[in-house]
Parts: sequence; structure tokens; C-alpha cells
Amino acid sequence: MSEREYPRLGERVSRRTLGNGLEVVVVHKPLHAKKYAFFATRYGGMDLRFQLGGRWLDTPAGIAHYLEHKMFDTEDGNALQTLAQRGAEPNAFTSNAITAYHFDCTEHFYDNLRTLLSFVSIPYFTDESVAKEQGIIGQEIRMIEDNPEWRVYTNLMSCLYKDSPARVSVAGTVESISHITAQTLYDCHKAFYTPGNMVLVCVGALDADRVAEAAEEVLPAGSGPDIPRDYGQEEGQAPAKGEASETMEVSMPQFLAGFKCRPIGGGEALLRQSIIGDLACDALFGDSSPLYTRLYEEGLINGSLGGNFDTLPGVAYLYVGGDSKDPRRVFQEIAGQARRLGEEGIDESFYQRIRRASYGSMLRSLNSFENIAVSMTEGCFRQFDYYRFPEVFETVSKADVEEFLRENISLDHAALSLIQPQGR
Repeated sequence: MSEREYPRLGERVSRRTLGNGLEVVVVHKPLHAKKYAFFATRYGGMDLRFQLGGRWLDTPAGIAHYLEHKMFDTEDGNALQTLAQRGAEPNAFTSNAITAYHFDCTEHFYDNLRTLLSFVSIPYFTDESVAKEQGIIGQEIRMIEDNPEWRVYTNLMSCLYKDSPARVSVAGTVESISHITAQTLYDCHKAFYTPGNMVLVCVGALDADRVAEAAEEVLPAGSGPDIPRDYGQEEGQAPAKGEASETMEVSMPQFLAGFKCRPIGGGEALLRQSIIGDLACDALFGDSSPLYTRLYEEGLINGSLGGNFDTLPGVAYLYVGGDSKDPRRVFQEIAGQARRLGEEGIDESFYQRIRRASYGSMLRSLNSFENIAVSMTEGCFRQFDYYRFPEVFETVSKADVEEFLRENISLDHAALSLIQPQGR
């Protein structure tokens, strides 16, 4: 294992790429009793079309999430029960770009790690169990489809993007998951649950060599090929549609405005763009910003207003939303403020305040083992070292944030998603 110190963060990290292509990262936390393991594959809700064995496969929306649910099944029972019996707290999630399985514990870490590596790498599906899961996941889909926050987000993504699978719900639909079979799941597992497409991040008072030895013991000696993926045609910054609106049982209109930004493929430039995007959010509508204060005093927003900058394979976007009695006016005010800040500049003292606050937030995130693991994993998959964020942060200037606002945050690049109260 190679080892690197990060003096500015007070962190020590060991790394090794195994012979089968798996990248193993151990973040040392010698003073903590808690230990955490995070095993992730670069496969998520957007990976619907890919090439396997020389032919292109089109898979149903929601299949990555469905596969996550089924991976806990083993020939001997259920891996969740095995881990829980040893005092571990296991869980998993599927996002647009990754699927991850994780646990934390204070004892029996290496035994639990072998169990994690084993059930994730060895699939066990039957037609009967797959059919049974359709009812369970179908009920979950119906529940989230009744959630206004979920609807306003999925409608926004459908407005912003025409071809990118970012517009498709990670969970899929009740209809789409009805086409999933055991064979489809095996095909997806074969394509993406292969060591060269995965990362193992462990955090705690751990022996890095023992972590690597466990992975070598349990996982296959080799890895499958890199899988070509189709994320649709490259899109410009114009939205596919300007607005979407529907009615639900809400007491006040909810909105989410999105602005398509120029994506960066990967590397440290991507980390830098993420920092700039986060600072742009703080400058534009953060709760200490002049715009937030004015809109709040005018009664146009409440404390729910918030947003973020996000990047996914082939896409990048900034979004902001919340409750408002006049969401279209708030949308126009946000776009207008972005134009003013881009043209007239951000007040220097205000910029320094949000800069310090943003940097402090990144430092505080290192108190969470899960945040560390997710950030390290994203860095591995997208070719940057997340623990270099202090050095990257120093390269970002006020002018960079102003340029970001000028180039990306305008009505020409925007879409608005609305949830109106029923009867209006």
C-alpha cells in the first residue's frame, strides 16, 4: 500500500490498486472506535444503454436500483441478517452514477468486510424472487411519485434534458421495472460489478494491508472489460422545455428552477468546477445573500429556499427551489441577480465571508465517515484526489465565480418546474 499524508487536513490515506483492477483506499482514523466500509460500483440510474459482448443492450429504467435491492439475497439467506448478527449496520443506495453498499461497526470489521465483498460480488437471483421484488419496489415507486419534492425534481430534469438519461428517474416506473428479469440482472451485474469498475473505501483505525488482503481473498483474480456506455447525444445549454407544472396536495406552490451548465469530464478541473459552482450558489441565493434577504423580507420566500450545483456523466446543472406564493417572480429575480453579479461583480467582503464559510463546510464534512467515503469514491471514479481540495480551493477567485454566473445562469439555459396546490 502506498501512503500519503495530508498535513493541512491532518489526514493519512493508504491506497493500492489490486491486480484485478480494484482500487482500495483506507482513510486512517486511529482515535475512533467506529469503522466504516464502502464498496461501490461505477454504475447507476443513468447507465441504461451499454455494450456487452459486442452488442448494445437497452435496459429498463430503474434496473440499477432494482439490482441493488436484490444483491442482499444469497443462496444461504440474506446478507443483511448476517451483518446485523455481528453488530454491523448495513445499508445501500443507488444514485444516477453509482451504486454503493456499506456498513459501520465497532467489532468484527474484517469478518463483516468479507461478507460485504462476497454478497456484492456473487449474485444470486431466481425468477421467483425477482417477480416478488417487483411488488415491493413498485410500492416504493408509488410512494415517491406521491412526494411533491420528488415530482418537482424529476419534472425539472425532464425539462432540462432531451437525450441524457439524467432525465430518467433512478427508481424507474412501475411499468419499466415490470420488464426486469433475472437474466437482465445477471447481465448488468456481469457488466458493472467487476473489480476494475469498483472502489473499496474503508475508514477507521484499520490495517490497510489486512483490508487489501480481504479483498484479494474474496474477489475474483481478474476483471471484466471496460464497458462502453451511451449517455445520449451531446446537448447544448438550451433546455428541452421551458416549464412543467402539475397540481398536488400542497398548501403553497413549490418550485425548482434549473440552469444547464457546461460540463467538465473529470480530473481536478471537475473538483474545481464543483467548488466554483457551490460558491456561486452561496453568492446568488445563500441564506446570507442580499437576494435571499430581500425576497424573504418581501414575503416571496420562506426558510425552505435552497439549492446546489451538481455534476453527472455528461451533464452539469445548478438548481434552486422551495415554497413561494409567486414562484415565477422568484425565478425571474434569481436570473436577474445572476446577471447583475456577473456584470457588476460580487461585493468583496461578502465574497470573503461565503468563501470562508464554504471552506469550513468542506472541512466539517470530514467528520462524517460516510461523507469521506462518498467523496473519495467520486474522486476515484472521476480521476481526482478529493483530499487536495484545500489546494484546489486556493486557485478559485471571485472572478471565477462571476464568470461562472455569466456563462451559465441565464434564462436561456433555464427551466422551471412547478407544483401547484389543487384547485388553483
